[in-house]
Amino acid sequence: MGRVWRTLGAALAVCIVLSGCQKKPVQSTEADLVVETPSGELTEVVIDGMAKDILDGMTLREKVGQLFIVNLELLDGSQGNYYEHQQFTEEMAKSLNRYKPGGVIFFSRNIENRDQTKKLILDLQENTGIPLFISVDEEGGSVARIANNPNMQTTRFPTMEAIGEAEDEDYVYDMGATIGTEIKELGFNLNFAPVADVKTNSFNTEIGDRSFGDDPKLVAVFTKQMVKGLQDQNISATLKHFPGHGDAEEDSHQGPVNVESDLNRLRSVEFHPFSAGIKAGADCVMVTHLSVSRVTGTVEPACMSSLIIEQILRSEMGFDGIAVTDAMDMGAITDVYTPGEAAVNAIRAGMDVVLMPVDLDEAYNAVLEAVHSGDISESQIDESVLRVIRTKVKRGVIGTDTDLIQP
Repeated sequence: MGRVWRTLGAALAVCIVLSGCQKKPVQSTEADLVVETPSGELTEVVIDGMAKDILDGMTLREKVGQLFIVNLELLDGSQGNYYEHQQFTEEMAKSLNRYKPGGVIFFSRNIENRDQTKKLILDLQENTGIPLFISVDEEGGSVARIANNPNMQTTRFPTMEAIGEAEDEDYVYDMGATIGTEIKELGFNLNFAPVADVKTNSFNTEIGDRSFGDDPKLVAVFTKQMVKGLQDQNISATLKHFPGHGDAEEDSHQGPVNVESDLNRLRSVEFHPFSAGIKAGADCVMVTHLSVSRVTGTVEPACMSSLIIEQILRSEMGFDGIAVTDAMDMGAITDVYTPGEAAVNAIRAGMDVVLMPVDLDEAYNAVLEAVHSGDISESQIDESVLRVIRTKVKRGVIGTDTDLIQP
């Protein structure tokens, strides 16, 4: 069976000893060190301690694996690149053991009915060491992998464009909470939503009716409410597509895209919803593949720009959660970079998670080699993995009584 991690119960005990935590609330200035709040949530200090304890027990290969969220075909490619995997396979078990990815993403092709989806998610979780992010694009409206399947019996919502026209922020919170509740029941724990793009270009087909509208202030309010609704149900929310895809005309699924916005324009329009979502505590931000040449001075994708990620998203906007790339199988990436180059460039620039590389083995091994060669420091890998593990602990993906068993 291989190496067995300490249980998180033991890790929690270590944290209690090291920080002076107590199981019962204390009436003192050290109240922020209490293990559980009155609502039963772990405090920040305990979450940090547990995450660090897990990180300290990981090998480099295990840490690199946590930097990838993959589609099921990357775990079992025996049937082709877009096979409708709806059942767990032996090849998936082998890939989970080999790469130990941080998560998987489901598409409509993987979702047939409620029982099948629950079983597939359970099988995936039972065959991994550190519990997986089980993610999905469940924005509501036109992009709803679950709700648009009538077999799933979940709530369908209008397009975000239509919701934006109604200008009802309570409705948006309720929508987020409903989506969060319903997908959590199935076993999902990470949603690639909401779309925080301000649609200022009417010819933008990639964003289309997925945006709340063209008013930055209104989109900011709705983005905040969607984040709160999802995360109040312990589903990690993802702000996308930073630094803003609403003014683009071309589709990055098809090839490279550049927007002509300068930094003043981004700050006055595109950044408003992202700032609101970050202040609301969004766990993740998805960084797009488009380039912003008037800001970076290059046509490199935003997800490979340290200026965009480290200086703007991290330093200026204060985001310290998980920065995840858009899907790396899109034309804007595959037309220019190999899977290994794309993964290394993104992580070196400051991304924490690479989503859906075209070739997992090539991408994974390229990152490993970059660390071995010193091109990427292991300390940077540790920072990213700590964000991933910390979020999993915070959202209950990793529970305090979880046995982390290496398959």
